[in-house]
Amino acid sequence: MNQESLKVTPLSFPWATEDPFLFCAYHRDEYPSANENMGPNVPLTGRMLGQDFTIKDGWRMYHGKKVPGFPAHPHYGFETVTVVEEGVVDHADSLGAAGRYSSGDVQWMTAGSGVQHSEMFPLLKGHEDNPLEIFQIWLNLPGKDKGVNPHFGMLWGEDIESFTYSNGASVRVIAGAFNEVKGVKPNPDSWANNPENNVGIWTIKIPAGAEIEIPRQAPDCPRNLYFYKGDALLINGATVPLNSRIQTRSIEELKVVNSSNGEAFLLVLQGKPLFEPVAQYGPFVANSQYEIQEVISKFQSSQFGGWPWPTHEQAHDAELGRFAKHSDGRLEEKGEVIFKR
Repeated sequence: MNQESLKVTPLSFPWATEDPFLFCAYHRDEYPSANENMGPNVPLTGRMLGQDFTIKDGWRMYHGKKVPGFPAHPHYGFETVTVVEEGVVDHADSLGAAGRYSSGDVQWMTAGSGVQHSEMFPLLKGHEDNPLEIFQIWLNLPGKDKGVNPHFGMLWGEDIESFTYSNGASVRVIAGAFNEVKGVKPNPDSWANNPENNVGIWTIKIPAGAEIEIPRQAPDCPRNLYFYKGDALLINGATVPLNSRIQTRSIEELKVVNSSNGEAFLLVLQGKPLFEPVAQYGPFVANSQYEIQEVISKFQSSQFGGWPWPTHEQAHDAELGRFAKHSDGRLEEKGEVIFKR
């Protein structure tokens, strides 16, 4: 691919994606030290609590009123892939499942036929800052699979492999394959579960002055690179500024040079399109407006199982380490306690 064929556009919020992806949100918040309720240890006056999306002092409360994050809300018809680069996320859902995951971990949730979940960002360090950096990626489900049973899987950071170049650059393979490195197997009903769909989710780190080659992959499908942290890149000889989206194809080889004095970071999303109509109403995704109306009616009558937790802003005990409790009772515990007072 020559530089004339690169399509480079500025990033906006949320990041624009291509089929089979629906949405990508990037959050970076410089949270301060924690109070006794796992919230910011500073006054919250002047914030529109419940709708705090404006960065003030480097961070936001989002929909949270005590703990930052996203209280219980529904999803239907697609998957969420939440990648934690830094910080802590607490999960709870309407099936009784729960989890706490942190820097390096990824939660992959198939909403399928409908689930409510909360995603709160507890601040667990009382005498130091609590920075948070996450991506949330929405991956569509084919129409035939939108009614599958909800499911969530944890991709623990220590199980996610990276391809490392001799110059110190690395590609973390969350989904798909990069050279000989393969991602952790995704959820069973995911579009990414079939290798023929060539779904890739990678995070890339390039040291100052280093270069990498992103190889071509078949079958041909859209490939999007998001340059979100660093200074400047050269991609196939074209200068790409920070906060850019680069649209390419998976069968094209790319030479990426970090021409700056600091590290550069990218997220890559690629995958075979579904080529299906998309009807969306907030967190509900179907193939037609008629189906959307059916989903809304279902949620109004069933609440997708209700909410079994004491609060819609469910944050787990501060002393707990990383864990995943599944709806069938299976428990994964990683043991490390993040809490510091």
